[in-house]
Amino acid sequence: MSKHLPINTLINLAEEELEAATKKLGKLQQERNEVETQLNSLVTYRDEYHARFTASAQEGTTAQTLRNFQAFVDTLDSAINQQRALLVAANARLEAAKPEWQQRKQKLGSYQVLAARADATQAKQDARIEQRDSDEHSAKILRMRAERA
Repeated sequence: MSKHLPINTLINLAEEELEAATKKLGKLQQERNEVETQLNSLVTYRDEYHARFTASAQEGTTAQTLRNFQAFVDTLDSAINQQRALLVAANARLEAAKPEWQQRKQKLGSYQVLAARADATQAKQDARIEQRDSDEHSAKILRMRAERA
């Protein structure tokens, strides 16, 4: 492949583009995972808080405590809804980046196929030249033997 400098340049550029797209995809996946983790934490906290309050309220509670509880749960629900919206947006960004990554990977694969074809063609040419040289060398040896005889 070293004889095909233009295709090597294209392959190197395609590899760099693929690497950049891969890093972008990885970053978006990590961001999505972080958003999902935060969402799960909020839901778990709300459920645990609700369970603790329900257990303690069975012994009796005041109207003010009940209002405070409801206000806090409403705030948690609002945060959960915001986090869900962030997760939807993160998923959309991730899905939007996948076709770019696939396109870069396909482009690199195409260049690699072209390079392999060029290498195969060059190898055939080299084999023909080597065979021709070998045939000429054999013929020369036979002529020299025939002249001596």
